[in-house]
Amino acid sequence: RQRQMCIRDRSKSFSGRKVLNQINLSIKKGDIVGLIGRNGSGKTVLMKCICGFLTPEQGRIKLRGKNVDFQKNNIENIGIILETPGFLEQETALNNLWYLANLRNLIEKKEVENAIERVGLNPKEKKKVKKYSMGMRQRLGIAQAIMEKPDILLLDEPTNSLDEKGVETVRKLFLLSLIHISEPTRLRCI
Repeated sequence: RQRQMCIRDRSKSFSGRKVLNQINLSIKKGDIVGLIGRNGSGKTVLMKCICGFLTPEQGRIKLRGKNVDFQKNNIENIGIILETPGFLEQETALNNLWYLANLRNLIEKKEVENAIERVGLNPKEKKKVKKYSMGMRQRLGIAQAIMEKPDILLLDEPTNSLDEKGVETVRKLFLLSLIHISEPTRLRCI
């Protein structure tokens, strides 16, 4: 199977404290990888380095076989949730995601509505996001991450604030998304 992501010798420090120390990781297409570690162990920092939100001191990363150049911002087709998703509080779920979709113009409104439905929310709901529970906001964040059908998803604690039904919905969503991958999927925890 083709490698989607390859990380070699990535390191990152803050104020002289090393948070990532020569991280190496290889992920193949169809893999679901969970990063497991205690709070403050660097899981979110690693994801921010992968996305280009933080610049590591050393190492390199390849996505889909190509070196990532963070200065040129050549990171494409990745769905991301890092920490708490932020939205326009006075807008509906559909309006929030439609604004984001219009930044790149890759999808139609029907695809945005479909992503909202897939996470268990109603795209026709007129409720403003400011009235959403934490679990509803998390679902909306997942809808935002999947709506453009990225081939890589980086999700930092995607089931945070979700009830049991929400967790089950998200698990099914991720597994159903992989049906189109011809190779079997493996779950690895790092």
